[in-house]
Amino acid sequence: MSRAHQPPLVTGISPNEGTSWTKVTIRGENLGTGPADLVGLFICGHNCLLTAEWMSASKIVCHVGPAKDDKGEIIVSTKSGGHGTSTVSFKLLKAEKIGILDQSAVWVDEMNYYDMRTDRNKGISPLSLRPSNPLGIDVDKGKVPLKDLEAMFPGVSGDFTSENFSATWYLIENHSVTSFDQLRMAASNLKKQATRKNEGSLAYVKGGLSTFFEAQDALAAIHQRLESDGTEKVEGSMTQRLENVLNRASDTADTLFQEVLGRKDKADSTRNALNVLQRFKFLFNLPLNIERNTHKGDYDVVINDYEKAKSLFGNTEVPVFKKVYAEVETRIGALRSLLLDKLLETPSTLHDQKRYIRYLSDLHAPGDPAWQCIYAQHKWILGLMQNCKEEFINDQRALDLEGDPRPSALSRIRDTASLKRGCSLRTPRPSTWRYETPQQVQFVEKLSDVVIGQLPNFWKLWISYVNGSLFSETGEKSGQVEKSKKNARQRQNDFKKMIEEVTHRLVKLVRGALLPSTLTELELRLYGGWESKTELTGPWLTQVIHTVRIIFEALVALEIPNDLLQVIQDLLLELRHHCLLVTLHHTAGDVKRLAEKEDWVVDNEGITSLPAQFEQCMVQMLQSLKEPMETKPGEVNYRQGLYIQCHFVCVCLSVFLNSLCVCILSISVDLASPDPFSGLQEDFCATPEQRLLIILSNCQYLEKHTFLNMAEHFEKHGFTGTDKITQVSVHAVKELDESLFDAYIERKSDPIVGSLEPGIYAGYFDWRDCSTPTGVRNYLKEALVNIITVHAEVFTVSKELVPRVLTRIVDGVAEEMSRLMQCVSSFSMNGAIQVHHTRTHTHTHTHTFRCHSLETSSHLQLRPGQDKAKQCNTNNNRVTWNKQAYSQ
Repeated sequence: MSRAHQPPLVTGISPNEGTSWTKVTIRGENLGTGPADLVGLFICGHNCLLTAEWMSASKIVCHVGPAKDDKGEIIVSTKSGGHGTSTVSFKLLKAEKIGILDQSAVWVDEMNYYDMRTDRNKGISPLSLRPSNPLGIDVDKGKVPLKDLEAMFPGVSGDFTSENFSATWYLIENHSVTSFDQLRMAASNLKKQATRKNEGSLAYVKGGLSTFFEAQDALAAIHQRLESDGTEKVEGSMTQRLENVLNRASDTADTLFQEVLGRKDKADSTRNALNVLQRFKFLFNLPLNIERNTHKGDYDVVINDYEKAKSLFGNTEVPVFKKVYAEVETRIGALRSLLLDKLLETPSTLHDQKRYIRYLSDLHAPGDPAWQCIYAQHKWILGLMQNCKEEFINDQRALDLEGDPRPSALSRIRDTASLKRGCSLRTPRPSTWRYETPQQVQFVEKLSDVVIGQLPNFWKLWISYVNGSLFSETGEKSGQVEKSKKNARQRQNDFKKMIEEVTHRLVKLVRGALLPSTLTELELRLYGGWESKTELTGPWLTQVIHTVRIIFEALVALEIPNDLLQVIQDLLLELRHHCLLVTLHHTAGDVKRLAEKEDWVVDNEGITSLPAQFEQCMVQMLQSLKEPMETKPGEVNYRQGLYIQCHFVCVCLSVFLNSLCVCILSISVDLASPDPFSGLQEDFCATPEQRLLIILSNCQYLEKHTFLNMAEHFEKHGFTGTDKITQVSVHAVKELDESLFDAYIERKSDPIVGSLEPGIYAGYFDWRDCSTPTGVRNYLKEALVNIITVHAEVFTVSKELVPRVLTRIVDGVAEEMSRLMQCVSSFSMNGAIQVHHTRTHTHTHTHTFRCHSLETSSHLQLRPGQDKAKQCNTNNNRVTWNKQAYSQ
């Protein structure tokens, strides 16, 4: 028989597997011309026509029924096309069912399965079969706000399942821009759906008509049996017996299923408990999570969970919740204690301190953790400073007991140049630095490391505490920032005392190591204890001053108030003053010890190395004083005022000139004794008189050159009043020079002068009765030879000293001869001629060195009875001699 349409063909199903009552979409070709044309739909052998919803000739939507086959084809039957075929299959998944006697850890919700054969009388909810799109066209939501629709249609709704459904609302909400043709098609679809449902119900009734008749016959038979049974006795009636059987069956069933029902109740309670645990598992797992996160160090996670639990269950009245929350509070209390211990643990970084303070504030820890940390840090810094002193003192005692074969550090640096100013204390040290540097200097540097390393973080922690930056956003919301600022204002004086205690401890420890005389006996027992055998020299004190200045600059950079740092400024002032005194003292000692270095070797200028060594000592002293004399911001200016500079220069010069005089005098003492310096020079051995000449030459060089160079060095280092320097220096050296010069002249002139009188009267010579002179006498020749010897000695040492020395000796000889001539009562003619020869010869050989002393000679006395002309001639000759000598 031929058909007008092709048979249905299923080409796709989605999804292609699932359990019973899974909603599927079937696609294919020739699936019917309408709902009424669809007469059969089998999936895995089960007829799903009752749940089928025809959408179009290529699409059908239905629910899969409880088929027996696990996998099967999808067969569609239509009136117009007949029995169809399928190119795809559907896999039916069996849902695992738990029987009433099976034990289960969880409760499985029961499912109501619809069986068309056994549950036909139950029917299906109309809402479950109602399509989501009743018009069968595309929904196009408009832009009309819901509030406007509610205002336009009060009391109705656009939900087509509602009793107050409004079609106008529904169309405006879902099809405001749909065309009229589409709406007409939608009306046609509604009519088709209504017709299909009516036809489907009638076909269902027709299909189950035989079953209906069978049920009717069974009911009629039961009715007849009951009517016939009513004629018997009531006790033995079938109805009574049936009731008894049913009661016994019920009792038996209760007995059998009592355990099952109890287990069901227990399962219900377990299910309820599991539901509670699942719903509030955050609270029940929180104690364990707190412990785990605490071990891992995830304190932020713990704090967030605690804040959440506190907001949800902090005020709960449920006993189980209260019990669990109490356990949470116990764990949080232990965490607070742990964080507080970590906060107070030393040493720790500023970052960790801020972090732990923020954690404790978020956990609402009692007290003030920030202030507790500040107090603990303060005590720790004080302990570090004190332990630093004890450590160095113990090391010093250990070195004293063991002994150190190395040469003294002070002796090694005494003759070296001063330390460079501004050198970094962090420069790499040589391997022997620990033994070369005095313990006190190492201690001050270590103390500076402690202060510079810890006090800035201590100060920054206080600043963060004052401005409230230690707390998180939670702390700001809870008002902890304002509370912190209030506490900081109340504790400003306490913190100021802490800073004062640290600075005073620093100053007293440094004083105990370097200036013990400035401390009391009690303070010495606490901060002293140094057993220094040798006083520190200027270069080491300069390094200490540099270190203390670094500490002061580091604290000033933190903007610590100046009144808290005044004690450090006072310490710097005293250290500078002490360094000046020590430097002056050691330089004076070095100047005095220059006598030990005198080698008596003269250069071309007639001087030894002593003036140069003296100048070098002065230059090193000025270099050593550069750091102490330099004025940093906030320090006292030593160079302020001309009077102070001149006074300082005069004090320096008085010290060093006295030392120089002591040095020179120590060289010139006991020159007649055996040469104590013979071992200094093997090739040259100066006589005592030569040493005096060398000393005089050195003094002359000091006066003309060295002191002028010193004045330039003082000006170069910022000192004024160089005229005063030159005056004081020249005056002191002149006095020394005069005394030494007189000593030399005395040693050279006295033998020559002393030999004149014995030489004149040798052989009972008489001026009144002498033979005719034939030349100068021997005594004068001997005197001239001695003068020539002195000239050679002086010339060998210094040419510049020749005029000065020879003039004094010739003056002495002339004065002695004048005295001797004045003592003669009278002269004979030959005696007068002898005197004239003596005068002429002396004038010829000593005219270069004669001076005004020859004019002071007395008049010669002629013997009584000599004529006046002869006396006048003699006097004229004498005057002529005197005038010539004076002119020379």
